[in-house]
Amino acid sequence: MTLRIVVFVKQVPDTQNVTGQAMKEDGTVNRDALPAIFNPEDQNALEEALRIKETVGEATVTAISMGPPKASEVLKECLYRGVDQAVLVSDRGFAGADTLATSYALACAVQRLGRVDLVLCGRQAIDGDTAQVGPQVAQKLNMNQITSVSAVQDVHGEYITVVRSVETGDETVRSRFPVLMTVSSAANDPRPPRAKLVMAYKNILCHADDAYDESYIEPECGLGAEHIKQWNMASIQADPQRCGLSGSATKVKKIESVVLAATETKRIDNTPQAISGLVHELVQEHILG
Repeated sequence: MTLRIVVFVKQVPDTQNVTGQAMKEDGTVNRDALPAIFNPEDQNALEEALRIKETVGEATVTAISMGPPKASEVLKECLYRGVDQAVLVSDRGFAGADTLATSYALACAVQRLGRVDLVLCGRQAIDGDTAQVGPQVAQKLNMNQITSVSAVQDVHGEYITVVRSVETGDETVRSRFPVLMTVSSAANDPRPPRAKLVMAYKNILCHADDAYDESYIEPECGLGAEHIKQWNMASIQADPQRCGLSGSATKVKKIESVVLAATETKRIDNTPQAISGLVHELVQEHILG
């Protein structure tokens, strides 16, 4: 039986180049002010999906990204590396989604695919650093989940065996399919795009240069009619009240830009006593829990 693999990928703001205009007044990300990149650990998840496919032979890999039209860029990167199918989940109603609303929409997209054996995603996205979306999708799909996977040891029959990182070291876990796994950067070194696939897919670009909130895909935009599918809220049968801002439990009340000045730095001696004192001070100030 063919192993059906889904990998979630996300286009995120480059947090190495954050400016004071990174957030809007309503607490959502100002994507126009930040360059966009392929979320690093999603690349590790993609690489692991492709390796599993190569190992088992009979497998398909579907890449899914939720976001504005510009997110099709990361789906093209997936096609360049060898996925069989790419799906962009995009709709104006998804704007402003937190992890709860995002995981709901992604779960609906997976359900539309029918039988899925394995779902992979990065451990966390660098724009939110919550590490919540993967586990929430697994819960909504009533699927086993393994987080922080650092190596896949074996895929055999109905089972997969992996190594996951925990606070005290590593542990080996075996799960029956279907299962969702979040993959860490320790798992692999992502492969580069294949020149042959770049040439094959380079012309399926959907030109979407407008802002996230104002430019959602119209059916006639021509995006990926052959290789990249696009699904909106209706096509994944999502409840509008559970999507976007309506379905988000998280509300940003205040945004404060923190800029460290030289006078706010503190040098301590490299001694156990000095380090212990610093840790105690940080705990007292509730910086460390």
